[in-house]
Amino acid sequence: MAERRTLERDPGMPTSSWRLRSDAWEYLRFAVKRLVHSDDPGALSHDSELFRSLRALETIEMYWAGFGQRYVAAIAELLEEGEYQLALERIGRVVQRLRGSSVPDDPREDQLDDAERAEWQDDGDPRPRFEVLVVDETTAADRDALHSEALRLRGPADSFIYDFVIVPSADDAIAAVLTNPKILACIVRPGFSDRTHQPLSRDLRDTIDLARETAGLHPDSSKSALASVQRVLGLADTLAALRPELDLYLVAGAHIEDLAGVLTRRFRRVFRREDQLELHLTLLRRISHLYDAPFFSAIQYHARRPVGVFHALPIARGGSVVNSKWIKDLVDFYGLNLLLAETSATSGGLDSLLAPTGAIKKAQDLAARAFGAKRSFFVTNGTSTANKIVHQALVSPGDVVLVDRNCHKSHHHAMMLTGGRTAYLEAYPLDEFAFYGAVPLSRVKQLLLDYRAAGRLDEVRMITLTNCTFDGIVYDPERVMAECLAIKPDLVFLWDEAWFAFAAFHPVTRRRTAMAAAKRLEQRLKTAAHASAYREQQSRLFDESGAPAADSVWVGERLIPSPDARIRVYATHSTHKTLTALRQGSMIHVYDQDWVRDAEESFHEAFMTHTSTSPNYQILASLDLGRRQVELEGFALVQRQLDLASSLAQAIARHPLLRRTFRVLSANELIPPEHRETRRPMPLRDGLATMWRAWDADEFVVDPSRVTVEISRTGVDGDTFKHEHLMDRYGIQVNKTSRNTVLFMTNIGTTRSAIAYLIEVLVKLAERFEDEQAQRDPEITRSRDDDMPPLPDFSAFADGYDAGDGLPDGDLRTAFFEGQRRGAVEHVQPEELRRRVEQGLRPVSGGFVTPYPPGFPVLVPGQVITAEILDFMSALDTREIHGYDPARGYRVLKGEVAHAE
Repeated sequence: MAERRTLERDPGMPTSSWRLRSDAWEYLRFAVKRLVHSDDPGALSHDSELFRSLRALETIEMYWAGFGQRYVAAIAELLEEGEYQLALERIGRVVQRLRGSSVPDDPREDQLDDAERAEWQDDGDPRPRFEVLVVDETTAADRDALHSEALRLRGPADSFIYDFVIVPSADDAIAAVLTNPKILACIVRPGFSDRTHQPLSRDLRDTIDLARETAGLHPDSSKSALASVQRVLGLADTLAALRPELDLYLVAGAHIEDLAGVLTRRFRRVFRREDQLELHLTLLRRISHLYDAPFFSAIQYHARRPVGVFHALPIARGGSVVNSKWIKDLVDFYGLNLLLAETSATSGGLDSLLAPTGAIKKAQDLAARAFGAKRSFFVTNGTSTANKIVHQALVSPGDVVLVDRNCHKSHHHAMMLTGGRTAYLEAYPLDEFAFYGAVPLSRVKQLLLDYRAAGRLDEVRMITLTNCTFDGIVYDPERVMAECLAIKPDLVFLWDEAWFAFAAFHPVTRRRTAMAAAKRLEQRLKTAAHASAYREQQSRLFDESGAPAADSVWVGERLIPSPDARIRVYATHSTHKTLTALRQGSMIHVYDQDWVRDAEESFHEAFMTHTSTSPNYQILASLDLGRRQVELEGFALVQRQLDLASSLAQAIARHPLLRRTFRVLSANELIPPEHRETRRPMPLRDGLATMWRAWDADEFVVDPSRVTVEISRTGVDGDTFKHEHLMDRYGIQVNKTSRNTVLFMTNIGTTRSAIAYLIEVLVKLAERFEDEQAQRDPEITRSRDDDMPPLPDFSAFADGYDAGDGLPDGDLRTAFFEGQRRGAVEHVQPEELRRRVEQGLRPVSGGFVTPYPPGFPVLVPGQVITAEILDFMSALDTREIHGYDPARGYRVLKGEVAHAE
């Protein structure tokens, strides 16, 4: 058997091992069951897939607790000896565990050794399980002793169960935390080696090297005490960068008092080897801290507590429902706990969202820890409100804010409310697909330089960008902020990450979140290397007289900010959109070095302005639980989400019928080549290392959890495809379409069965569309997007609302309230507007006009209406346009029509 295995191609191990592990065991069970019932004595030698599964599992199981390489080797020996039934029984135990099912009694239990018997005896234990990584060179006897000690220390009062994953090298430790999301703590013992001897895939080896390089961890053969300490520190930094939620512990022998002082920043605690009980209690205590959901616990306590209700809210405690003869179905549908938890009280442990000091404050502090923020705030009326809170807190009337033209309408409305002057940034258009990409950094830098040249840079207060966009285009926030701060060192950044909350819980996607970028940038500005690079660049950007170099130099070079630049970063998350929370559950995350001096008071005033005095406690409790979930299993959920999306994209691209009807859009179609250093269309499909390189180097990348499918060959538009075919026929819901695309979003709740069902539906639809196409007259068949005009850029603010100096900022607020004034607006039909434009007039919009899709205001108050805008609006066939009444026409400001120059 061993000789045959060496002849097989090394399958390696992809980083998304959750599926490979499950599939390998499932296939092994299927193949061995076939052997049990086979009459062919050579059947085993013919099944090369069985060999590949065994070889893959020999590597995989090293990085998971419970079975281990020895268990896989024992199965291989049973197969070699022809003991197929016994091998099947052992495989069945594993499959049942992976499925989360109870394990049936084993009629051959006498074949188990003591460690295996103890392992299986607690399979029915309902307590949550986690795994602890131990990094050290050990013998088989050492590993058995460690597992036995863990079982001995386990007590009935413990709230959680854990077991050890024991690896010998730094490489194996990195591989384990990349592949096993159940690992929540790591114990480092200085005896580990550097390199692995496992047959890993090229992708995983490359990913390990990238992780080492990023953290500065390099193999060091030196045995000196200093080198040993540096090796331990390097591994700790690498693991913390990959999985910040991991708790790191050092177990050492001599001189731990000296080590504790050196290593405190990296490790939560330092133990001696004999302190097993203290280590055990510490591991459980730390997980209990992650598990703690203080506000949810307070709600539970309130619901169980007998209370007399003498305040507003008749529904509280079910008072107006449970005795009603007419609305008892509310209790039947939602359950009594929902009503028992309803209250408007802020005492008794429940706390106040407007001025939290207890459970809500603690829950928000835990959220800040989870998302890497300095502080976090819960919002119960959606990210639209979260955006308005941040704008109002930071922007005063007259401040210039650079705003992504393609951003959510809440930012446009926020500018109207604050009185800030809006300077729109144009994203690159994807006219073929009828939506926008993202704003190139060169445009942002050039606009800042224009304000500097006009002597108005001091008026620029904030930049707001959408990361990632609805269609999945992701910025590099660290680069954007660094280069903008090089031009204006006190800029504030608001990153709308409504669709990107999940990204904080994956080693690669986390790098492009606002909070992670802010932390890295803050750390970089403190280094001597950065200060030296800054001084060297300044000598090129300014001449001896202090005059700046030409704008082309500033735009063309990667700018380095001053070490004195201030890191002022805000991010808003629609937690309910990509993580677990009830509708409208959102968060604001803050990483602001000037919080106390410049933002705290105004932020709390803005929070008071937009937050109800009667917030929904169920939403708050769900935010608290959503935070708990992602800290304990976020990596597993996001890893699975990305992998399933990749599976969907590959299934469409490979299926002969699907690829004739549908086309999955990749980075090649969604990001112009000048914004990508790497050239792989779907980096994750090539492996995590390829994705890592793209997300490290490219100006823009595509969120792999989103699959945008071009549907022109179906002969129907996106809106029809969404409503009439996906939803009405098959019950499949999607959020977004354009004229010729449909966006399929995976999330942390997506299952393999859901992906399989979607593929099944797409095949049925493709067959239907091919049949319909075959019956059409080819002379009159043409693509529906031939008539689609280009996406319109922002035209300009009209005279009186513009800056008057050639810069693009305008007074959206004044124009909005002018449009609300009685008698100041007339309604004009599109044909009349077009006639006026053709006569050289410049009609001015009196309000917001927002079609869905594309979902952003095509017109804002004070904006000049152009022929390009009218062409675009006339070609839209969307069902929903806010701010436009087809019966009455466009709202146009009276007296604001002037002749074009």
